[in-house]
Amino acid sequence: MPFRRIEPEKLATSVVRQIESLILQGILRPGDRLPAERELAERMGVSRPSLREAIAELQQAGLLVARPGSGIYVAEVLGSAFSPALIDLFARHDEAVFDYLDFRRDLEALAAERAARLASDADLQVVDSIYRRMEVAHGKRDPSDEARLDAEFHLAILEASHNVVMLHMMRSMFDLLRQGVFYNRQVMFRQKATRATLLDQHRAINAALQARDPAAARSAVETHLDFVRKALEDDRKAARNARLAQLRLEHESKRK
Repeated sequence: MPFRRIEPEKLATSVVRQIESLILQGILRPGDRLPAERELAERMGVSRPSLREAIAELQQAGLLVARPGSGIYVAEVLGSAFSPALIDLFARHDEAVFDYLDFRRDLEALAAERAARLASDADLQVVDSIYRRMEVAHGKRDPSDEARLDAEFHLAILEASHNVVMLHMMRSMFDLLRQGVFYNRQVMFRQKATRATLLDQHRAINAALQARDPAAARSAVETHLDFVRKALEDDRKAARNARLAQLRLEHESKRK
C-alpha cells in the first residue's frame, strides 16, 4: 500500500512555506523589507533559530536578500524575466512598444474580467482606494503622482484576479515600463484633456469592478488601452512630423 508515516514538519520549513506563499501571491513584493528578526519571530510564533534557518534557506533559493546594516528584503527576482539583450532590443524597436500595448490589452482585459468575478471585497476596496487617490492627484499640476498611481491601479486589478502567473509576468512588464524601456509614461499625462480622458476611463474600470460586472470591466480596460495605443501613435507621428518640418526649414534657410 502506498502509505507512509506522517512526520511533523519542522518549524523552519513551515516558515519557508509561509513566506514563499506570500511572495507567490504578490503580498510580499520585490524590495519589501521583512520585519526585524525578533518581531517576525514573535508574529510567526517560532524561535529565532528556526526563523534564521528559514531565512537562510530562502536566501539560498534567491527569494530573499540581506543588505548589511539594513535588513532582509524580498529579492528583485522579476528582473530576470527578460534578458538584458532582449530588454535592449525592446527599447530600440517601435514595434515592440505596440506589441507590448496589445499584450497588456489582452491580458489586463482578462484580468479585469476575472477580478470582477473572483475578487474579494478587500481586493475591490484596494482598487477603489487607489482610484480615489488618483482623483486627488489629478488636481495637481505635476502629473507624476497620477502616473505612478496609474501603474498601481492596474497592478491592483491584476492582484485581484488571483492568477499568480499573470500577476508576476505583468509586474515584470510594468517594471520595464517604469524604467522607460517602452516609452516615457509621462507622455500620457502631458495634455490636460488627455489626463481627463484617462481619469474618466479609470473611473469606468473601477465602477465596473465595484459592480462586479465582468463584461463591462473587460470592455472598459480594452477601451482604455486602445486609447493609450492611439495617443502614443499620435504622439510619435507628431514627433516625426516635427523633425521633418525642421529639416525642411533648415534646407529652405540654406537656399536663401
